Amino acid sequence: MTIIEQGSEPSPQASDLIKETTTQTFMKDVIEESKRQPVLIDFWAPWCGPCKQLTPVIEKAVRAAKGKVKLVKMNIDEHPAIPGQMGIQSIPAVIAFVNGQPADGFMGAVPESQVNAFIDKLTQGVAAPGEPNIAEILGEADAALAAGDPATAASIYAEILGFDAANIPAMAGLARCYATTGALDQAKQTLALVPESKRGDAAVKTVQTMIDLAEQASSLGPVAELEQKVAANPLDHQARFDLATALNAGSKRSDATNHLLEIVKRDRKWNDDGARKQLVQFFEAWGPTDEATVEGRKRLSTILFS
Repeated sequence: MTIIEQGSEPSPQASDLIKETTTQTFMKDVIEESKRQPVLIDFWAPWCGPCKQLTPVIEKAVRAAKGKVKLVKMNIDEHPAIPGQMGIQSIPAVIAFVNGQPADGFMGAVPESQVNAFIDKLTQGVAAPGEPNIAEILGEADAALAAGDPATAASIYAEILGFDAANIPAMAGLARCYATTGALDQAKQTLALVPESKRGDAAVKTVQTMIDLAEQASSLGPVAELEQKVAANPLDHQARFDLATALNAGSKRSDATNHLLEIVKRDRKWNDDGARKQLVQFFEAWGPTDEATVEGRKRLSTILFS
């Protein structure tokens, strides 16, 4: 699935979004149609003053939703059977149908802001015809990255940003792809596009941590030299700390965890609790569901609370 493919569908015309229905066509217009996207049915009558107030408001809101929701109107004077079955006793009454079932509703000529909020809530996560389902495509990119394919993930994130340049999860995802492949400058350039107000976003902070750890590791010596230092003096906590940082940069998460836990066990207070703090940074960079994070947290808790 790509944005281009999803965007190839024609956008709905206004005439397709709003229609009158009858007792005979109610099943097709409301029940069946609501299995494709939410449908609002507006019960009204010509003599109803509040109905006349609500009609332009609700029609405007439905058009603004660009196909995420449709509006079907039923004159209860001409077609009393359906509203009677549904227990409609006063109008205007608006009932939302989703997947063939009534899901929500309101009565009376409510303000425009309330109508908009009602439709926003009803259509949350629903993609309009002709628009990509961003959440679904982000899921594909995340899955590709988790599966060890940063190139594919990066192309999907970039495609999302081509459609929505301010999409924070896509920015963070693209930066993570760069950081994963060692392209730290490109990762930093991508994160620099994130507005200051969004820098606290969890995904953004995760990538920033990855970059910080990678830059920290780049200033260390070769892993073999660090291993020799630790072997020569197991109490050289700084060498062990540096070794853990270098191992993490080489994706040897289990080994990196082992060395930091060893410091915690030997000297919890070393470097102002530095080993535990570094391990927590590793967990943040790896993500909460990563096996190394889950296992590492368990082992850290056992040491701290034993």
